[in-house]
Amino acid sequence: MINFFDLKKQSRSIKKELLKTIGNVITDAAFSAGPYVEKFEHMFAKFIGTKYAIGLNSGTSALHLAMILLHVGKEDEVIVPANTFIATAWAVSYVGAKPVFADCDPNTWEIDPNDVEKKITAKTKAVIGVHLYGQPFDIDAVKKITKRHKLLLVEDCAQAHGALYKNKKVGSFAEMGCFSFYPSKNLGALGEAGEITTNKKSYMKELKILRNQGSTKKYFHNQIGFNMRMEGIQGAVLSLKLKYLETWNKRRKTIARLYQQQINNPKIKKQFQPKWAESVYHLFVVAVENRPHFLHYLEVKGIGYSIHYPLPCHLQKAFKYLHYHQGDLPIAEKLANQCVSIPIYPEMTNDQIEKVIDVLNKY
Repeated sequence: MINFFDLKKQSRSIKKELLKTIGNVITDAAFSAGPYVEKFEHMFAKFIGTKYAIGLNSGTSALHLAMILLHVGKEDEVIVPANTFIATAWAVSYVGAKPVFADCDPNTWEIDPNDVEKKITAKTKAVIGVHLYGQPFDIDAVKKITKRHKLLLVEDCAQAHGALYKNKKVGSFAEMGCFSFYPSKNLGALGEAGEITTNKKSYMKELKILRNQGSTKKYFHNQIGFNMRMEGIQGAVLSLKLKYLETWNKRRKTIARLYQQQINNPKIKKQFQPKWAESVYHLFVVAVENRPHFLHYLEVKGIGYSIHYPLPCHLQKAFKYLHYHQGDLPIAEKLANQCVSIPIYPEMTNDQIEKVIDVLNKY
């Protein structure tokens, strides 16, 4: 059986270093924010190419705080892709605004700039673009629209640590870049963690207050804040793992290149990658017309899989109040019915890769 993902292998490969790193945090009792988080913030800002990076407790919190900093609130609308993890839309709802869902491009499966422009109203305040599966969306096309309509842009980089758009790392193009370090990400913590990258000093200062109970001085609170600090252990672990990220991403790209070149089955559609996008392949997603039959075939052949995502955001029960219906966003809905994520992680062996290719070609 080839697992869809095997996080244990990665942890075993650097277990001694992880234990030593965690031991240092225990020795220093630096558990909440503190020097280990500050070190990671500096390292990650340098890695992405922004002036600042602010550590948080999750990627969801990063998106939430980004909306607060942009003063998004009631009566506002924020355009988000329907084909994304639900947290992208949650952030808009948390501040009382209305998520407006855009369809995805039929080839790249990323947010469709043309549909973004169609969804703009007098109430639209911002757009959240998602670098889905680790592949950048067309940032310039979306920024052209946001600039013309005087809208704010946020990058959801939760799956795209190190991905390049026109040779520049994502997370450095918009007002803010929001990252998740959920354990299964290309750069994953040993628990929950997130980060916001930005070039604006004012955002950095405000974020540090918001994540720390609205306080700059202990027990004095000048505004409503949140308990959203990154843990010291996660900061230390992420600093360690960041040293390996480029190597891990390189292996993912090698596997993806083999999949792209050698999976040649007309029944299986692959995500199109434009020349300006360099994905880090958090996921390798294919689309098939008869998914139940394909999944049964994979199970029989011992190939693990997952589905990202089986129900698009606009059709989720939680957003029933927005009155979307089946057929409103046809490309996202089609992908939700056809998408299958196949195994891709740095620790895959060449034999495992060859087997996946062989099995898919014989489908």
